[in-house]
Amino acid sequence: MKEVIGRPGSVSGLTLRITQCAFAAASIALMVSVSGFSSYTAFCYLIASMGLQLLWSFGLACLDVYALRRKRDLQNPVLVSLFIVGDWVTAMLSLAAACSSAGVIVLYERDLDFCKPQSRIPCRQFEISIILAFITWLLISMSSHVMFWILASF
Repeated sequence: MKEVIGRPGSVSGLTLRITQCAFAAASIALMVSVSGFSSYTAFCYLIASMGLQLLWSFGLACLDVYALRRKRDLQNPVLVSLFIVGDWVTAMLSLAAACSSAGVIVLYERDLDFCKPQSRIPCRQFEISIILAFITWLLISMSSHVMFWILASF
């Protein structure tokens, strides 16, 4: 079997999962630091989605650490299938949450002019949080792509 960058149980896979955790946590932290974010449903959905992503990536990072320490191979069809389903579900939720939140920000900033400097809505923090969510989605989509090719090689 060909060695794929980002495969489970490897240093590159661990790095990919840790960066997913870091960007999801940063997105959550930035969104939660803004008072009043909970009055917008799309932003609450973003927090929930990034929270699920954080838990999923952290769990797989712990599994990667275990595999690296014990020198175990995590590449069997059942485990890889589980990883694919989990990655696809979290990727779709992350993309949907990031897109819906971005839509709200575009509406507020460009159409309704709620994001003026004297406004009480901190749109810049929302935008940065959404950008971090899109980066998280990009990383999880890379991971699901790797898992798909590993499964196809069995």
